[in-house]
Amino acid sequence: MPYVTIKMLEGRTDEQKQELCKRVTEAVSETTGAPLGNVHVLIEDIKKSNHSVAGIRSSDK
Repeated sequence: MPYVTIKMLEGRTDEQKQELCKRVTEAVSETTGAPLGNVHVLIEDIKKSNHSVAGIRSSDK
């Protein structure tokens, strides 16, 4: 059973997340030979205030 964790900044719509899950599931299934029903995708939304690059939080941009 493949497990895929995707971490990304908050702000995507439910529709975008659904499409992402669908495409990732298909790609993992094709690549590994795992049945679609065995592919697990977990999306972790990261708050912009909890992410920074070069010391500047994403929420401060």
